[in-house]
Amino acid sequence: MRLTRLFALAAPLIMLLPLSAQAAWPAGTRDAFMKDCTPAAAQTIGEANAKKHCACGANQLNEKLTTEEIGQLMSKQTPPSPQLVAKAQAAIAVCKAK
Repeated sequence: MRLTRLFALAAPLIMLLPLSAQAAWPAGTRDAFMKDCTPAAAQTIGEANAKKHCACGANQLNEKLTTEEIGQLMSKQTPPSPQLVAKAQAAIAVCKAK
């Protein structure tokens, strides 16, 4: 009987886990990042490596930055703060080693 109650409490929490793992990118922003990043990186590391590098960078930004920070970083109206740029560069730095 206790197991049934425990399951009844745990099941809704388990179902919410995928929601907390959702990407932090605002709508369309990840695509814009990839469109900007890939051609720039391809000039030095080639097209295939550029796609991998940019995808890695996007994943790292998703893990290390909040949705608001990603929005600020990708904003066309207001440049991001130097602190945010440094935080983003530190997050993406892991991708250079791959």
